[in-house]
Amino acid sequence: MAAVEDVPQPVPEHEAKALLREAGVPVPRGVVITAAPDVDAVAGLAEPVVLKAFGPGLVHKSDAGAVRLGLRLREVEDAARRMREALSARGITPAGFLVEEQAGAGVELIAGLVRDPGFGPVLLAGLGGIWAEALRDTALGLCPVSEDDARRMLASLRGSALLHGHRGRPGVDVGAVVKLLMTLGGPGGLWERLELGEFEANPVIASPSGVVAVDARYLPAARSAAPSAAPSAERARNAGGTDFRPLFEPRAVAVVGASTTRPNFGNMFLDFYRAAGMPVVAVHPEAAEVAGVPAVPSLAEARVDYALVAVPADRCADVVRQASGVPYTQVMSGGFGEAGRPELEAELVAAARAAGTRLLGPNCMGVYCPRGRQTFTGGGLGPPGSVALISQSGGLAGEVIKVGERRGLAFSRVATVGNAADVTPAELLRWLSHDPETRAVGLYLEDPREGRALYEALAATTLPVALLVGGRSAQGRRAAASHTGGLVGDGRIWRALAEQTGATLVGSQDDLIGVLSFFQAHGTRSVSGDGVLVIGPSGGASVLAADAFDRAGTRLDPLPGEALADLRGLGLGAGSSLANPLEVPVGPRARPDLVPSAVAAILRRRPYRDVVAHVNVQSFFTYGTAAEPLLEYARALGRAQDELSGTRFTLVTRNGECAPAGVEDEVRGIAARAGVPVYRSMEAAAVAVAAGGRGGTA
Repeated sequence: MAAVEDVPQPVPEHEAKALLREAGVPVPRGVVITAAPDVDAVAGLAEPVVLKAFGPGLVHKSDAGAVRLGLRLREVEDAARRMREALSARGITPAGFLVEEQAGAGVELIAGLVRDPGFGPVLLAGLGGIWAEALRDTALGLCPVSEDDARRMLASLRGSALLHGHRGRPGVDVGAVVKLLMTLGGPGGLWERLELGEFEANPVIASPSGVVAVDARYLPAARSAAPSAAPSAERARNAGGTDFRPLFEPRAVAVVGASTTRPNFGNMFLDFYRAAGMPVVAVHPEAAEVAGVPAVPSLAEARVDYALVAVPADRCADVVRQASGVPYTQVMSGGFGEAGRPELEAELVAAARAAGTRLLGPNCMGVYCPRGRQTFTGGGLGPPGSVALISQSGGLAGEVIKVGERRGLAFSRVATVGNAADVTPAELLRWLSHDPETRAVGLYLEDPREGRALYEALAATTLPVALLVGGRSAQGRRAAASHTGGLVGDGRIWRALAEQTGATLVGSQDDLIGVLSFFQAHGTRSVSGDGVLVIGPSGGASVLAADAFDRAGTRLDPLPGEALADLRGLGLGAGSSLANPLEVPVGPRARPDLVPSAVAAILRRRPYRDVVAHVNVQSFFTYGTAAEPLLEYARALGRAQDELSGTRFTLVTRNGECAPAGVEDEVRGIAARAGVPVYRSMEAAAVAVAAGGRGGTA
């Protein structure tokens, strides 16, 4: 049965402003009048004044014609009468009027709070007034924000120049704006003290003398009469947490749903597990064996750590009720909440709780762990490694595994969680953060199930994390009563999550693999210096490299002047400038150690954190040249990485498809053994290097 909610009503503006005033936020002086205002009622206010009606149906007062600006005190009574008549013609009866002193000129801002269904309280700041919806120039932060977060939010606005003075106009008191944001969304802020649905100050007039909140809206939270049926990962942690090792390294596995007559997904998994050498048993009500695998009549008789359930959705709860004594049960089947059947999903979760088993899924492919012989992919197990992946998509996880292993990634643990009805990404991330086999984590998410717990887990982990988001699932958001509520519900909340926690937000599956490859190669390397040096052949490629790194938000600092003579001594600079990116001949007739020598000369004068060496692979094979010069160049870079261990080397093999079959793999293998990640484009390398530069590596 759906939850019954009490529909909240907006708090009158003057009461919302009283909350701001009590919290120390300046608001205009004013009076509240429930009858017709007259001159005596507003005496003592400084002209000009603003007249506003309030009451039911007046959430957006400007749209309803319930605001008059620039009034003299003697004009208030007639203006109120006319406003009441106009509102009455629209079927609106105001409960009263608010008359306030009109604030002076300044930059109009919006500052608001809203309770996001996934992530909880969120702070929004940006250009306000009529610009809030017209320009949507806003930034988000998950509460509680720090002062650094607040300043970052303001600096990210397209209109941030207005805060610091623009075209002869004075700048505003940015410190006062930051204080306002902290009052709303900082530790101990209003977000903790309100029954928060939506709260908004818009506009806030910012000037050199401070801020004044000239309008405010507050919509308390709706109260649900029915608790969530799904168990909380937070409750599980409070109960002592969960040991996920049997999930990834079970002693034996049971498969429910394999057929003796028509091969299906269950049969496919029996084949996968046998090929991986995993002890496996089939569950079948009649057969003694299925496809050569011993069978038991029910899951209750299977002595395993992990059970895979691949039966129709309507039968899954009955199967899971038999899982007593099985630490983990994966439901591969779909047809639950994602198919508009939340009641079936709630029944499944209740069955798992009754059996005492933890539920993975439903609607998920399962687990991959080479060292634990766990798999949901065909083609055998890859090498065990240090990169973990948590994914809400089984198909995407399978692609990341296969493509990633082809490019040199080695995985420690991969878990697909599907609907995450019980085991959540946040819970898995907390456990992986203390897993000795894992040094980096990738996340693919769509619905932030227990988003607040995910935020806390990301903030707490010391592992580098790459985050790919596939879009937010529909979550039944009510119509927003404020601009804040309408502006928060988009993908920018994921950017805020990444910025506040240090995770790297990527935009594609390819970038997810690329960033994880960088983390795998350099995750434990101690580096000195800062900035990026790009070095390789072709002036055009260097210009494009500069553009790629600029788009990735990474600076290419100029070369140290003291190094220029050393570079000329190596024969560089004739016919090209000595700059960053640095043009150096690389090809079948060039010295393979020229790039390492140039890098060493530069690093003696100025330590760079990262060196990106690029090479045009096609140039080595234009005239049928053998692969050895290219391989020797890769070895030279590997030796440079070993000798210059305080700098991280990255190799870009442009036009690698021009190499004969197998050459790229050999280059990648040489580089991998030296701890150098390899990319086929400068754009992919720029994204990965930028991720490492944001502190994503230890």
